[in-house]
Amino acid sequence: MKVVLFCGGLGMRMREGAASAPKPMAMIGDRPLLWHVMRYYAHFGHTDFILCLGYGAAAVKDYFLHYDETLSNDFTLTMGGRDVRLFATDITDWNITFIDTGLGASIGERLMRVRRHVDGEEMFLANYADTLTDAPLPAMIDRFRGSTATASLLAVPVQSTHHVIDIDESDQVSRVRPIRELMQWENGGYFILRPEIFDELREGEDMVPHAFDRLLPQRRLMAQRYTGFWRAADTFKDRAELEELYHSASCPWMLWDANRHSGAPIPAPLGARIDTPVATGSHALIR
Repeated sequence: MKVVLFCGGLGMRMREGAASAPKPMAMIGDRPLLWHVMRYYAHFGHTDFILCLGYGAAAVKDYFLHYDETLSNDFTLTMGGRDVRLFATDITDWNITFIDTGLGASIGERLMRVRRHVDGEEMFLANYADTLTDAPLPAMIDRFRGSTATASLLAVPVQSTHHVIDIDESDQVSRVRPIRELMQWENGGYFILRPEIFDELREGEDMVPHAFDRLLPQRRLMAQRYTGFWRAADTFKDRAELEELYHSASCPWMLWDANRHSGAPIPAPLGARIDTPVATGSHALIR
């Protein structure tokens, strides 16, 4: 199944760490965020990638054109370095298409500009290139395939560490609780799409919320609720936390690496009715 990745954003909140590269090229360990997202999909057998480029396109192209397999694979070096024998490889079986989709394009516009590369597909995958998860992708695809939905998104609990307060009529605080305790769900990406999504996209608009809003009255937007590991690297702090997990060898998203993945069982998605809009029974935060 083809995988469309949106990796052309400016990433202004992370520019301190990557002044001339797009946010997905921020490093987690020895590899960029984008690589970690791609390895997740490749772990499940999806190795045909379409990269929607924009800001920092040259950095993405250069990285893969000069890819060094030895950074993430064991190897034997002989003949004074003239012969390198890899024990495993990362991207040998990957097919990567690089498409310049514009500097200021929205996600929806970027998707429109790669339409010809997914022509003829029954369905395809799409995602932001800066979010990591250990969600069970095959189960998500199976649920979507059995539905009549045009689009599916991963719905995750709100990630904010802030607290919300209840205030009584005399302006006294009656309760303080983490925002995660509220019945709210956030758009976590990891989209599964049918070609009908292109009928809902418009120039000058975005996929979220504009195209998705058009699906709601037709009850064709599916939420796959997941309470396991999910993390977006939106800020420098987010990246630092992911780096800490990486260096502690506790990386739930690295399903492909037994040395770093804990091996803990992956929670199944919570079963939302496939014929109900994403916001039914809760508030859905859309990014």
